[in-house]
Amino acid sequence: MMFLMAKAKQQYVCQSCGTVHSRWSGKCDGCDAWNTIIEESLEAAIPKGLGNGNKGRIIEFADLKGQNHERPPRFITGISEFDRVTGGGLVPGSAILTGGDPGIGKSTLLLQVACALAKKDLRCVYISGEESVDQVRLRADRMGLGDMSVGLASATSVRDIVATLEDSSNPVHLAVIDSIQTMYLDNIDSAPGTVTQVRASAQEITRVAKKRGIAVIFVGHVTKEGTIAGPRVLEHMVDTVLYFEGDRSHQFRILRGVKNRFGATDEIGVFEMASEGLVEVENPSALFLAQRQADVAGSAVLAGLEGTRPVLVEVQALVAPSAMANPRRAVIGWDTSRLAMVLAVLEARCGLQFSGMDIFLNIAGGIRISEPAADMAVAAALVSALSGVALPGETVFFGEIGLAGEVRMVAQPELRLKEAAKLGFGKAVIPRFKKNKNKTKIPKPPLEIEDIVSVLDLAAMFSHDNVQRKQA
Repeated sequence: MMFLMAKAKQQYVCQSCGTVHSRWSGKCDGCDAWNTIIEESLEAAIPKGLGNGNKGRIIEFADLKGQNHERPPRFITGISEFDRVTGGGLVPGSAILTGGDPGIGKSTLLLQVACALAKKDLRCVYISGEESVDQVRLRADRMGLGDMSVGLASATSVRDIVATLEDSSNPVHLAVIDSIQTMYLDNIDSAPGTVTQVRASAQEITRVAKKRGIAVIFVGHVTKEGTIAGPRVLEHMVDTVLYFEGDRSHQFRILRGVKNRFGATDEIGVFEMASEGLVEVENPSALFLAQRQADVAGSAVLAGLEGTRPVLVEVQALVAPSAMANPRRAVIGWDTSRLAMVLAVLEARCGLQFSGMDIFLNIAGGIRISEPAADMAVAAALVSALSGVALPGETVFFGEIGLAGEVRMVAQPELRLKEAAKLGFGKAVIPRFKKNKNKTKIPKPPLEIEDIVSVLDLAAMFSHDNVQRKQA
């Protein structure tokens, strides 16, 4: 009896979003990206279910309440900002994906993490597919970490990496893979960095990491839009996804947790780039407000919340008459659609005119704010810039603005007020508290609270004559 080998099928996969197409085209229908579709081989499989072969084995279930065995402790690095974002340290057997723009400090931080754990007699290996061993050593010497016992290797074969991690004679506790886009499996007929290679390589390394209890950290390239290159399924395969944010022209770096199965999401760690590497910032609020100028129109202080950490940042707005038919709306560090909504509410509910103005909005310090609590501070900065009246320097703002012009309470106002009081602010403009059992406590020393119910109350803080004079 003669058996025929199934032919390998060809598929066309977008390298940006992972969408599979039946034929090649210049534009991807999934993400609208151009020239990202590449032909890849797909091994043919029998599509008719399990057939009449051997039956599978019965799965043995464990009782949820019967977990009395001792769980392995986390790998605490001692870098408090990194441990905060990961939920208290690295969990053995977990897979972490780290992304960020080129040159922002991903490899530098992960080398520091590996050296910090090596100090605690944990075997850490750093496997680089982009740099040679001598290049990694040069970076370590520049940061003063050249005498640390961290294993270095330059390799790209997943088969070799898996064999090394499975070697029980020399167990590994932490493995850093820099980067996952350079790894390849020799039994897959596609180039390194393609969707198939990235997905299969991460799956094989994650499998052996969970089997051996190894914490593995992947470094991922990012696209022009700032997302991790390759399919989003890579983010679903790992336990934790970390993003490096910040501009290379600024010395601040923000490490943000987007996904974390072992801790809170949306946590941030603040670092400062220095000659010895990334230095953690214990009080980011004071750092973000260090160069703030007082008595300047268009400047407001937001008492924000990133994960469980309160952060005070400066919101800067500039409103100027426009000579163009379509005025410019330039936003750095905030959502452009959210700015358009706040402008529409101020025009419709307060009668202010922004339609013929160029508007520039900036969150100072290079941090990006995404929570709705920034609406109040943005609105205050916009009205201040339009009227030319500076806001009081010792006042913080937070609150969400609705389409009807109402100002709504946001989560955990007591933490925001405590942080503002700790930094010497004396007044807070916040939404009005509802009378309920869970009344918010005012921190000590007490802040002067001015609670408002709508954007009309916010606009009333500015002189009506100055607003009319500025508009004229």
